[in-house]
Amino acid sequence: MKIMDEEALEKCRRHMVSEQEYDDMSLIFDMFSDSTRLKIMSALFVSELCVGDLAALLEMSTSAVSHQLASLKKTKMVRTRKRGRMVYYSMADDHIKNIYRMAYEHIHE
Repeated sequence: MKIMDEEALEKCRRHMVSEQEYDDMSLIFDMFSDSTRLKIMSALFVSELCVGDLAALLEMSTSAVSHQLASLKKTKMVRTRKRGRMVYYSMADDHIKNIYRMAYEHIHE
């Protein structure tokens, strides 16, 4: 295969990140590929909530919500706070909110 623009390719190579970083980023985008997780994120942007509150809000079982929260926690998108026996969930930081907001704005362009 003949390379047409070696300079452009080299510039692109300098901006490539490690394979592990691409894998880590793809996990974050996987979290955005499920409408239930998007609903959970949307709620947690507004308020810290426990599993029961999220289940009531989304009209889902606590088991189904817990499963989605485990995925979000695994990717460090949500954090937990324990108060007695209750566990409360919140979004880990504003980076995720920015991605969410940009996706929302994009679909309304």
